[in-house]
Amino acid sequence: MITPPAAVEALLFASGEPLEKKHLSEILGIKESELAVALKALESSLNGRGLAIIDTGIEVELRTAPEAASIVKKFRESELARDLGKASMETLAVVAYKSGATRGEIDWVRGVNSSTSLRTLLMRGLIEGREDERDKRRIRYNITTEALAHLGLASIEDLPRFSELSANAERVVKEEAENVE
Repeated sequence: MITPPAAVEALLFASGEPLEKKHLSEILGIKESELAVALKALESSLNGRGLAIIDTGIEVELRTAPEAASIVKKFRESELARDLGKASMETLAVVAYKSGATRGEIDWVRGVNSSTSLRTLLMRGLIEGREDERDKRRIRYNITTEALAHLGLASIEDLPRFSELSANAERVVKEEAENVE
């Protein structure tokens, strides 16, 4: 059986974002005072391991330790120095021409998993992810002004054949949705 500190670590790792302490307590079925003990134990076990617990009082998050900042910075710089590559450019094109797309939509258009490409584009600030208005469980990715600058464009409409291709993309998506129903 998993210990409370290990369970907290697993949940924080899996979420990849801050979690409210109240929510963590509910998920684990423990009191907030027991969660505090588990967090202290986890924090202690992470000492010197490259990870740290960030505690705002209301939320907690698993992050890289401040001592690892220089190596993480070096890693990110090496990632940013590489060319985008074909897969990332395809992903950026789908997001741009659809005027926003979910990962599922991008995967469907490209025919492959786009997680790595999305991560690369997010790290470079070329796309941003926001909660999808139609389905709050999904993230909708949109092109940023940084991406427009990277492409040498003043606006999204300046993309080659934007009107024609975005209209065709919408038509195909609607037809596919109708075929699924």
